[in-house]
Amino acid sequence: MSLPISLQDWRAAGDGFSYRGHQIFVRTGGDWTAAARPVLVLIHGFPTASWDWAHQWDALCGRYRVAALDMIGFGFSDKPRDYAYSILDQADLFEAWLARLGVTQAHILAHDYGDTVAQELLARHIEREADGSKGLRLNSVCFLNGGLFPEQHRATFTQRLLHSPVGALVSSMMSRSRFEKGLSEVFGPNTQPSKEAVDGFWTLATAKGGMPAIGHKLIRYIAERRAHRDRWVGALINSPVPLRVIDGALDPVSGAHMVAHYRSLVPDPDTVLLEHVGHWPQLEAPREVLDAFLAFQAKIERA
Repeated sequence: MSLPISLQDWRAAGDGFSYRGHQIFVRTGGDWTAAARPVLVLIHGFPTASWDWAHQWDALCGRYRVAALDMIGFGFSDKPRDYAYSILDQADLFEAWLARLGVTQAHILAHDYGDTVAQELLARHIEREADGSKGLRLNSVCFLNGGLFPEQHRATFTQRLLHSPVGALVSSMMSRSRFEKGLSEVFGPNTQPSKEAVDGFWTLATAKGGMPAIGHKLIRYIAERRAHRDRWVGALINSPVPLRVIDGALDPVSGAHMVAHYRSLVPDPDTVLLEHVGHWPQLEAPREVLDAFLAFQAKIERA
């Protein structure tokens, strides 16, 4: 599995945005002069960055105005050591950038950690619809493998260590070999990442200090999911906008077991289970993910 654009070229095509005094790496694509064209926001997961969407980028840009960024603490964005990293703050970041772009409504395609950010944005959408307040409105949300339900999230050994009292020490000792081992555990056995991809992910994770300095702080999202479980799961159950889950079944963290739970809780569940892939379906089965997402969008248009 390799990516269709090098990390260097991906970075060169990006831009910057200032958020709370920190520089955020952003990318836009598609025809932004076509105001009638819908906006699609791509939200990456932990511990990677917007480069995760490289396989789908060109096809999506042919249909949407596409917006993606590296969240604060990730990728080529700033990674301040003294910072209160949180899902709520990442949602604020997206809203601030989209407001700057003049975006008032958007579709979302999210993965992993990004799923939780999308759940918070969905919860805000529901609140704004109820009280008539201004802010970002969502047209649809599509989730790839992520911890939508904290009770179904099966953290890896490394994630549990990072989230433990020795998390800072574990983070400081992170090496490329340990990082690669952690990735290989959650990819499908026949869809493992290439050396080029792992090198790129390691570069993204360690840029600007990155993982060794703040990995234990970024992983706090696990506790946040528990604390805000009713709000974020409630957003799924009560969503007024179309939702779809596209999930790699072999993911030991949020695979087939998570989809089964989703189907038991969410009304009229719309799910696509990819039986042969793991945690990163947009990398492991890029065409299938693209087809499933576009079929979801076509279903919305027909309705």
